[in-house]
Amino acid sequence: MRQFSFFDRLCNVADSALKTNFGVYDAETRPNPAQTIEDSELTQTQQQHAASLMRINHTGEVCAQALYKGQALTAKLPGIRQEMEQAAQEEVDHLAWCSQRIKELNGRESLLNPIWYATSFAIGAVAGIAGDKWSLGFVAETEHQVGKHLESHLDTLPEHDNKSRVILEQMQQEELQHAENAKHHGAAELPMPIKAVMRLMSKVMTKSAYYI
Repeated sequence: MRQFSFFDRLCNVADSALKTNFGVYDAETRPNPAQTIEDSELTQTQQQHAASLMRINHTGEVCAQALYKGQALTAKLPGIRQEMEQAAQEEVDHLAWCSQRIKELNGRESLLNPIWYATSFAIGAVAGIAGDKWSLGFVAETEHQVGKHLESHLDTLPEHDNKSRVILEQMQQEELQHAENAKHHGAAELPMPIKAVMRLMSKVMTKSAYYI
């Protein structure tokens, strides 16, 4: 099996950043879970709200993609690096699903995505430098917080927006699995101050992405 150099991985990061921020995703590995569900009639207010929620989730997936790429770049063990790359690939599906649903709702992706990508990539790279157990700890905590956000969005989606609901339910299930995988591979429990900062950043991201 070919061993990729640091420069190879850096080129991969640059390619991923461009595709993620400009919406040029690789072909999906799985079909959109909502593709067979008929769209429901929504009022203009309901449609705008659903589009805003899906924009938040799309931005969350942009952040997750960046976090995993940053961690994979600086991970010390090849096995951990492969785990990060695999998780990032699965998140590509989520990105594509959210992007498609946003368009169906006549919405747009967040204009702040490049900023959030850069921030999340830096956090991921630092976590990888700190050590694989801490890097995995960031994955576990991030996915745990994402799961909570998805739960709250499922509660506030318009009742008849079944297409968005199916997508979010599938994402929630897989995000929780990513957290469990990280714990299985030896994720360290992050200190409470770091968790608090992560929650604060998450709140800023969700509030801004809802409108911008």
